[in-house]
Amino acid sequence: MTSWKQLGEILQEQHGISPEKIEEALKGQQATGRPLGEILVGMKVLPAAILARVVSEQQDLPFLETIPETAVSSDLLNLVPINFAKEHRIFPMERANGRLKVAVSDPLDFRPLNDLAALTRSQVEVSVSTPEEILRAINRSYERHAGEAHDFIEDIEGSSPQGLAADFEPADLLDASDEAPIIRFVNSLITQGYKERASDIHIEPFESELIARYRIDGILYEVLRPPHKAQASIISRIKIMSNMNIAEKRLPQDGRFRVRIAGKDVDVRVSTLPTAFGERVVMRLLDKSSSVLALEDIGMKTDLLRQVDSMIHKSHGIFLVTGPTGSGKTTTLYASLSRLNSREKNIITVEDPIEYQLAGVGQIQVNAKINLTFANGLRSILRQDPDIIMIGEIRDGETAEIAVQSALTGHMVFSTLHTNDAAGALTRLVEMGIEPFLAASSIVGILAQRLVRTICPQCKEQYTPSTDMIQEMGLEKTVPPDAVFYRGAGCPQCMDIGYRGRTGIYELLPMDEEIRDLLLQNKDAASIKAAATRKEMRTLRESGLALALAGETSIEEVLRVTQEEV
Repeated sequence: MTSWKQLGEILQEQHGISPEKIEEALKGQQATGRPLGEILVGMKVLPAAILARVVSEQQDLPFLETIPETAVSSDLLNLVPINFAKEHRIFPMERANGRLKVAVSDPLDFRPLNDLAALTRSQVEVSVSTPEEILRAINRSYERHAGEAHDFIEDIEGSSPQGLAADFEPADLLDASDEAPIIRFVNSLITQGYKERASDIHIEPFESELIARYRIDGILYEVLRPPHKAQASIISRIKIMSNMNIAEKRLPQDGRFRVRIAGKDVDVRVSTLPTAFGERVVMRLLDKSSSVLALEDIGMKTDLLRQVDSMIHKSHGIFLVTGPTGSGKTTTLYASLSRLNSREKNIITVEDPIEYQLAGVGQIQVNAKINLTFANGLRSILRQDPDIIMIGEIRDGETAEIAVQSALTGHMVFSTLHTNDAAGALTRLVEMGIEPFLAASSIVGILAQRLVRTICPQCKEQYTPSTDMIQEMGLEKTVPPDAVFYRGAGCPQCMDIGYRGRTGIYELLPMDEEIRDLLLQNKDAASIKAAATRKEMRTLRESGLALALAGETSIEEVLRVTQEEV
């Protein structure tokens, strides 16, 4: 067998690794017992791909730069647990005629290879790949193998609640082969929802049936109907995972838990609500491993981005984002804070809940049980010498008043309101008890937004919308006669929906002298909006039409999310 010292010599001769670095790595090997190559990769003097290739040549083994996406048999994946595969960076590729082909990152670690040989009663044939490529193959294949929730319905038909209270650990849900049927069903329901990009999972009881639905790109889709008799067991299992009181079925409850799916951390917020036919459950899925989007990534075009950028970079004032629940307001605020975040700024937020962790930002979670409300949290923030404050939502007059006072005393304040359009936010603040002159002098800009589904690029096709639809939108005079519109025909990539993903449409209201005067005169939202549109403010519907003409979304989708406009 070739020694690790010889590996060091190969790396010096063929890849120019200096003797000093080899010597430093050898000392680290003696101190820690870790392989020499792994230490060199950790020192960033050797790429993992080159190490894997050198080891494969040294040991005369095949090297796999990429592991083929061939279907691995379910029997083989059932035999090799995902935790074992991840721990030892070993991926089972194929078993036939008494031979088991595997990809490993360290072929000199014989223990897992011997374990696999004994477990599968096969002769193990080894190929070498990088740890990253093996991990990708593990996640890809075990996720595909995990199955969909309806695969477990037959199991729970005859199951009992026994084993329901198994300890819940944030292990990878793809490794659930030895669990009780109810537990496997709940795990697969969450896993399938994550795979299909669901933001929420609804479990709804009715008189004679139980329905599970996923919210994907803002629309609810029914996915399956579990056995009605399993209702209590399914809901109890979710309550156990969320640390709720399973005996309390008369009152609403909130909870949360964290899981790993295909190697990614997913935060699940759970809400239960008693109804006439039992408790209904909604689970909100938040991918903790996804990064905060930039303003450019959420559909803001160059001109709008320039205007928003100038507003959020002001030294003081209030910047409001408005829209209904699920319109992406919080994502826009996070993107704005991320743009402003620096060592020179003290940024503090008060949120309910904290959806994403922002490095370098102090984030406070609202907790009504201990009277930590938005207003109380905001008062505490002001004693922390902040430069920028984010309030998750202005829900009452007290919070609105503190926000306005904060803006007038030199702080930049970001927050959200639930109104239909940008102009409506001004009148809403006045209704909350804010004096018009205070609102006029503190607000720097208001951004109304909606999310529209984007057409699936795989099945995108041209079409001509009906004349009735054009007239319903009032566009017969603004749409060019040669305009080309697109829609999605539906394909496996988008689950035959025709849409995949979402983007934003926006309406930005800058606070100029005319708008301030109208607010001081207590004019209604319609008058303020009419004045803004005369000054070339693009409405939500006009923003959506521009996206439809650009082929990013359909005219029907624009009509759906902007139907309140006339």
